[in-house]
Amino acid sequence: MLMAFQHNNYLLRRQVFALAGKFRVYDPSENLVLFSEQKMFRLREDIRIYSDESKTQEVLTIKARQIIDFSAAYDVMDSTTGEKVGALRRKGWRSMLRDEWEVLDANDQPRGMLFEDSMQLALLRRLLLGSLLPQNYDLTLGETRVADLRQRFNLFRYELDLDFSMDPTRTLDRRLGIAAGILLATVEGKQSN
Repeated sequence: MLMAFQHNNYLLRRQVFALAGKFRVYDPSENLVLFSEQKMFRLREDIRIYSDESKTQEVLTIKARQIIDFSAAYDVMDSTTGEKVGALRRKGWRSMLRDEWEVLDANDQPRGMLFEDSMQLALLRRLLLGSLLPQNYDLTLGETRVADLRQRFNLFRYELDLDFSMDPTRTLDRRLGIAAGILLATVEGKQSN
């Protein structure tokens, strides 16, 4: 597995005012370890993640299963091996008030949840404050919290801290955790535009 997936902490950045979604993922030493540039005007999400900005080595893909789906499911594939890492499925109506996603394994069996940690803050964000109130997500496998995805307040770019340190046994595949962060940044970017 690539060194890019060996860390417990990452910082994901997306420029707010860029025409196409550009995502950069940094390791704890602030070295760029992953890059993604989203294609504009796609009917179905197809996010490609590369080892650097030259885009010569594709390492992951996140692909929507259907064009329009209120409870959208996104497959996460390892581009180097062709292996399906898992999937993330949005909980349609539940996500209206507070974002909720199901975390699925490679066989589409439910393994856990990714959700905004506070219903009150989620409602404030949706009804009054919009992107001025940063989001915070918990990722659980079963009943065990394995990751914290915390948005930093920044007016000029979207920043998301990915913290997997509470998962020392690496129960969560870091590829799936990073894909979850990129997918959240993609969805948040579309909701705030």
